[in-house]
Amino acid sequence: MRGEAGERLVHVSAGSVTLEGNLVLPDDARGIVVFAHGSGSSRLSPRNRSVAQALNEATLATLLIDLLTPQEAEVDLQWAHLRFNVDLLAERLIGATDWLAQYPDTHLLRTGYFGASTGAAAALIAGAERPQRVGAIVSRGGRPDLAGPALTQVRAPTLLIVGGADTAVIELNRTAFMQLRGHKQLVIIPAATHLFEEPGALGQVARLAREWFERYLIPTAAGMTGAPTRG
Repeated sequence: MRGEAGERLVHVSAGSVTLEGNLVLPDDARGIVVFAHGSGSSRLSPRNRSVAQALNEATLATLLIDLLTPQEAEVDLQWAHLRFNVDLLAERLIGATDWLAQYPDTHLLRTGYFGASTGAAAALIAGAERPQRVGAIVSRGGRPDLAGPALTQVRAPTLLIVGGADTAVIELNRTAFMQLRGHKQLVIIPAATHLFEEPGALGQVARLAREWFERYLIPTAAGMTGAPTRG
């Protein structure tokens, strides 16, 4: 299929709400990655936009979406409770996935998730709910532990990326990693902190994510995903 290059604002129906997202659809897109933000971030996050650009260069479409409405986000700025409601975030992500399955320019594309912070837990829960649609998941500095029992139900190959200086989150990721039953890998980037602000750290995240999605999300000529590995 062919889609128009460039970023477009889309309004995504997700259950009872409509969410705003930024969709980039390269020509001959080979798959689409939905970015699930968490912990007070948004679709305008420069870190996730940087990773999305790297994926676009690999002819992967991207959808950066706010899982909270503007009104909910305003309330969350005061109380910081909705960002930790991973069931709500996962419900919205599932809605966005179903919307992509109906949207004319994306309905033929296999879906991947890139989750950050609590968005990683939402991505894992949504992946467990849509195993036929979701082909790969990547977590950046995420809280996969918050996905709870859904971890054992995830079938999509899952990559967990954590900063080496983010010691508390490393342990949470190791705990979650042990519960995942599918193809999986845990990568720790030396000396990187939670936001991967150190020189070169975010570039490593982008490279790892790109390689993971190219391996598992993009169909090969034989109609299968790349050869699985377990880390």
